[in-house]
Amino acid sequence: MGKLVEIRVPDLEGIDDASINEIFAAVGSVVERGDNLVAIETEKTVIEIPSPCNGIVQEIIADVGDNIAEEQLLLKIKTDEIVESSEQPQIENQSHEDLVTQIVVLGSGPGGYSAAFRAADLGKKVILVERDNTLGGVCLNVGCIPSKALLHAAKIVSEAKEMQQFGLNFSSLKLDNGALRTWKNKVVGKLTVGLNSLAKKRNVKVIQGYGKFVSSNQITVTTPSNTTFCIDFEHAIIAAGSEPVTIPDFPNKDSRVQTSTEALEITNIPNRLLVVGGGIIGLEMATVYHAFGSKVTIVEFEDSLIPGADQDLVKPLHERIAKLYENIYLSTKVTSIESTLNGMYVKFDGDIPKKKDLYDQVLIAVGRKPNGKLINADKAGIAVNEQGFISTNKQMRTNVSNIFAVGDIAGQPMLAHKATHEGKVAAEVIAGMNSYFNSELIPSVAYTDPEIAWVGLTEQRAKELNINYDKGIFPWAASGRALSIERKEGFTKTLYDSETKKIIGVGIVGTNAGELISEAALAIQMGCTYKEIGALIHPHPTLSETIGLSAEVVDKTVVDIYVK
Repeated sequence: MGKLVEIRVPDLEGIDDASINEIFAAVGSVVERGDNLVAIETEKTVIEIPSPCNGIVQEIIADVGDNIAEEQLLLKIKTDEIVESSEQPQIENQSHEDLVTQIVVLGSGPGGYSAAFRAADLGKKVILVERDNTLGGVCLNVGCIPSKALLHAAKIVSEAKEMQQFGLNFSSLKLDNGALRTWKNKVVGKLTVGLNSLAKKRNVKVIQGYGKFVSSNQITVTTPSNTTFCIDFEHAIIAAGSEPVTIPDFPNKDSRVQTSTEALEITNIPNRLLVVGGGIIGLEMATVYHAFGSKVTIVEFEDSLIPGADQDLVKPLHERIAKLYENIYLSTKVTSIESTLNGMYVKFDGDIPKKKDLYDQVLIAVGRKPNGKLINADKAGIAVNEQGFISTNKQMRTNVSNIFAVGDIAGQPMLAHKATHEGKVAAEVIAGMNSYFNSELIPSVAYTDPEIAWVGLTEQRAKELNINYDKGIFPWAASGRALSIERKEGFTKTLYDSETKKIIGVGIVGTNAGELISEAALAIQMGCTYKEIGALIHPHPTLSETIGLSAEVVDKTVVDIYVK
């Protein structure tokens, strides 16, 4: 006969604003005990509600997007099992006895979850320790993913404005901060729910808490409820990430002085925004806030934006935003920021006309610092340098043979795709595989407008190494696709070894440069020559064909432009 079990919204611990993020089952679905049924999104996290029994979904009352309250009925399951009320889904606040595992992973960002999941796939018993209440680390929660969601929204706004001169007129922008933030959080929520599901399917035990080393074979974990317990391990993988750099003398407790973490919440759109730092993070957030209506000023201590990139690639970006932003101050330092009732009073030191100014909001984007000094690494004998980085070899092994480090904490560049591959290498080495990490081919992308991407040797680095190279540049002003989207400011640059004729580096500036750079990385990996790249037939008209055309420039076979 069976009986109906009601699945209701659990205790939300005082959170009022909650909605249905996703429903994993359908009427008639067969579910097993522990299968995720519903994901609830709040301002703080995404909560998965598992099935308390085996059974069949009989009725679904709620729908995706519905606002919900505690004890609200969500769905009903028909089951033959006896289900105690204590088995009804609740927000987990587990206590843990001392544990033993083969591998413990500290941190659940791209490096951490990749390491944990790969190790589990290779048959290892894994515990994943994460200090926050969601998986995914900085990248997923307050970095790559939410910033790209907002950059997509900014791109739509910018393109709509640009098309007015070509006969497409839209009404003025009406920005709903709350709705935009909810959409951004839903994007993040879907991915965090996915990670939780993947962890469960792989039997990776996830524990929320702060992990710190006691020795080279033991850590302590302190949970949010201040419960502390030990984990004994055979191997550890440190993926504890990084955090934004703050400047001690600035009024950092004033909500008008923000890091990228706070800026991603889009709580308000200031009239005048000062971005301190002309690197990738600062420029990406400037792109977002300018599109949404802020008057932006960039101040950079170095003499160029994105100092690590070839400056010919940066020039089209600089020229474009110089027309859009209030000011771009290079070789300039912020000497002080004072909180006043009227705004943030900022003083500058540099060769600029205005030495002081008033801003509604200040974004500090001067870099990130690794968390190597926050995990008691010294108690395990792990070497940590002054900046907080942990040195590793190509197998991601630290100076302590059974402890590995991956991601931001393992050194520059601090990129999610670097961390992902490092995490897999660490897991595979622990499992006995002969894996190693190749740090020579890590693409870098600035998701600005236009985007800038490069891989392999930059021209600046090739000169420093005294490498003889040939260079091919194809201007996007000669690209039919670039002209059709009215973005002719970009170009594609390829570098080839003068002796072997093999490709050694590529730089691209222009729309979707980040999507184009992977072909170049593969070409470098495969040791392609400029004749081989030029001979590859690219679809026309596309931006991707500019890679082949830049190779034809070197080969002197190009017909789309005239080369003497």
